[in-house]
Amino acid sequence: MAIAVEFLKSIPYFSGLSLTELDSIKQFVFEKTAERGELILLEGESAGVFFFVASGAVKVFKTSAEGKEQILNIVRPGESFNEVPIFDDGTNPSSAQAMGPVVLYGVRKDSLQSILRDYPQIALNIIKVLAEQVRQLVSLVEDLSFRHVIGRVAKILLEYTGDETALRPRLTQQEMAAMAGTAREVVGRSLKALEEEGVLRFDRHRIVITDKKALQKMVEASL
Repeated sequence: MAIAVEFLKSIPYFSGLSLTELDSIKQFVFEKTAERGELILLEGESAGVFFFVASGAVKVFKTSAEGKEQILNIVRPGESFNEVPIFDDGTNPSSAQAMGPVVLYGVRKDSLQSILRDYPQIALNIIKVLAEQVRQLVSLVEDLSFRHVIGRVAKILLEYTGDETALRPRLTQQEMAAMAGTAREVVGRSLKALEEEGVLRFDRHRIVITDKKALQKMVEASL
C-alpha cells in the first residue's frame, strides 16, 4: 500500500515540510501491519528501526525477570516509538505489542541518516519530540513514586478519554494495572471506588466517565 503523504504531514517529525518534500521522503518509509497481541519489537534485540503509528494503538513496555509488566506508554496514531537505538546504536530498550489491528510506518537507521542530510529541519523536530517523550517518562516516574494508586488510575482514565467519555483505546484492567504499577485486583477496587463516587459507570464492560472535573480533582489531590 502506498505511504500517505497527508499522514506524514500530520506527524510532528515532519512539521514544516512541503508536500513535495514529503513526497520525496516517503521513499524511505515502509509499511508494516500487525494484529492484536503480535509482538512488534522485543526488548534487548537489535532492530535498527523506529515506527510511527498510522492506525490502531501499540503498547510499549518492559518486563521484569519475574514476568511483571510495566507499560511505559501507549502509542497512538501520529506518535512514534523505538527511536533510542537509532541514535545510540544499542538494542531495543523496551518491547512493543499491538493492542489491536495496527498499521505502522517504519524508518530504518540508514534511511533516517539520509533524510537528515537532505532535510536538517527534521533534526530540530526530532529533538522536540524526544524532549516530550522524556517529559512523559519523568511524569511516569513521579506517578509511580509519589501518587496514590487511585490517583494513578484516575490519571490514566483522564489521559485516555481525552475529549470523549470512553477510553480510547479500550484498556483492560490488567493493562491499566501494568500502567499504574500495581495489581489488577487493586485497579478493580479503585474503579469500584470511583464508580461509587459517581465519576464513572460501567457499560457492558466499558468504562464511561461521567464527571471529569471530579476525576481531575482526585488526580490533583493524590500527590
